Amino acid sequence: MTDIIQLLPDHVANQIAAGEVVQRPASVVKELLENAIDAGSTEIKLIIKDAGKTLVQVIDNGKGMSVTDARLSFERHATSKIKSAEDLFQINTKGFRGEALASIAAIAHVELKTKRPEDELGTAIVIEGSKVKSQDVSVTPTGTSVAVKNLFFNIPARRNFLKSDTVELRHITDEFHRVALAHPNIAFMFYHNGSELFHLPQENYRQRVVHIFGNKTNEKLVPVEEDTEVLKISGFVGKPEYSKKTRSEQFFFVNQRFIKSPYLNHAIGAAFEGLLKTGYHPSYFLNLTVDPKTIDINIHPTKTEIKFDDEHTLYAILRSAVKHSLGQFNIAPVLDFEHQSSFNTPYSYKDKAGKAPTIEVDRSFNPFSEDTQTHKSGTSGFSKVKKAPAAHWESLYVGLESKENNSGNDFSEVTFESDPETAKMFDDTHVESRKPTFQLQQKYIVSTLKSGMLIIDQNRAHQRVLYENFLKHVTIKEATSQQLLFPLQLHFTPNETKIIKDLKSELEYTGFVFSEANEKEITITGVPVGVPDSEVSIILEQLISDVENDVPDANFSASDLLAKSMAKSLAIKTGQTLNQMEQEHLINSLFACKEPNMSPANKPTFITMSADDIETKFL
Repeated sequence: MTDIIQLLPDHVANQIAAGEVVQRPASVVKELLENAIDAGSTEIKLIIKDAGKTLVQVIDNGKGMSVTDARLSFERHATSKIKSAEDLFQINTKGFRGEALASIAAIAHVELKTKRPEDELGTAIVIEGSKVKSQDVSVTPTGTSVAVKNLFFNIPARRNFLKSDTVELRHITDEFHRVALAHPNIAFMFYHNGSELFHLPQENYRQRVVHIFGNKTNEKLVPVEEDTEVLKISGFVGKPEYSKKTRSEQFFFVNQRFIKSPYLNHAIGAAFEGLLKTGYHPSYFLNLTVDPKTIDINIHPTKTEIKFDDEHTLYAILRSAVKHSLGQFNIAPVLDFEHQSSFNTPYSYKDKAGKAPTIEVDRSFNPFSEDTQTHKSGTSGFSKVKKAPAAHWESLYVGLESKENNSGNDFSEVTFESDPETAKMFDDTHVESRKPTFQLQQKYIVSTLKSGMLIIDQNRAHQRVLYENFLKHVTIKEATSQQLLFPLQLHFTPNETKIIKDLKSELEYTGFVFSEANEKEITITGVPVGVPDSEVSIILEQLISDVENDVPDANFSASDLLAKSMAKSLAIKTGQTLNQMEQEHLINSLFACKEPNMSPANKPTFITMSADDIETKFL
């Protein structure tokens, strides 16, 4: 019997290793940017074409590499940062994984140009699928340029799993944000298909946050500073009133490395307890500095998750620091034990006894008296008043008594207007009474059927109704708008603004009216009928989130996505009470839809229970 265990060829092993490091173009961007930072660069350029599928290029002005180093950098397990196993627990650099460049070279066409400051000429290497095609001397500026072309050219299955350009560009932008926020002392430029998306100069941390997320962000930030023996915290949290439904502005950096930590995120949520509306999340941009020996960053291939020695202590310090900042800057209510001087008794009244107020009333005053009465003015407040004789007002009633006596109790002449009687179209016995409905737990609408019972999910049903209405308006390009008395000025990040500008025409077909849409702000002067002003920003944020996360790769329809997103934002929520008329209207509207059975998210809108099903429950 032959042996069944064998060593894999190098090119197959490299492709498997690439699966750990390179999931999408954003993974390549992350590895190349981190290598550029470790090279001591002060200026880094990121050039992208077709969301990284065609080209990912990173150019830096760092220290470069020698001829030998340039060639060895593409070998597996080659690194300049680790000499022994103990070094794994004292890592202060980024791109220490030796197989990063080797894995990238195994699945793409890579061109490397590098030069050290002391060398007159640099080195140029071309690699395709782990095979070195050429290595030549080259005239190149000091630093390193790595161009990765045709990603996954030799693994078509992996390339087919890539999403649309919009989604892939969002992932690249997210990685760029994480690296740029962690290193405000480095200048970054980001180009996509020839257009500049970001130009970030060397600056302080607050300026870096504002440059990435827009000028409006400056007024949203609350500084957080804490320095202990275990942990040093610096950065900012967002004010509660600017919280979002998405977690797009939540950044933890441990020793200048972006991480994801649900445990520490819970600490931030605990600090904001009582300040946020349900379903909203705070923004934060926090740098945590700890001893490298107390963390393990090798538990995840992308190093976005790490282990702490003492998580409970970090949790308590982080929660207290954020809560202290919110109270210090009057964001959260705090107890004030200082005495308010304005509550003190004035000095001149300090030793005087209080007097009860008195009211003097002239009890002899009669407004109907025939005599002229004189009242003393003074504390009572009365002055000389001359009254008209009683006969003057009594004369108003002269003659009324005689008329009453003449009429007596005879009401024969009194007539009343009434509607003419008409015959009824239907007999009362034939009028079918409406089927009763009632609301269950403010979530379901229950009604009766001939065969049993109907239970409708009010949120999903309303989503279906709104979805078909919005889709109809977008399709026929006719929608009714209501003009706003005061225009709404909304501020988004450059990437979010670009998404709204791309969907501007579809939004206008649903009823939105834009007076201005530029990189700084978006001004809206009209909204669809029935949409309150307060919901506009929520609708657009939900739309941006859906575009960034839920865009299908094939058969993508902006109109369909817009209709789904608006329906999800404006539909009746669980917990909302509906009266009898609203319940009946929702049921009628649902069954007037083309597809009443399913919500826009392909979930059932109602279920039925027959009488037999109910009887089985009693067996």
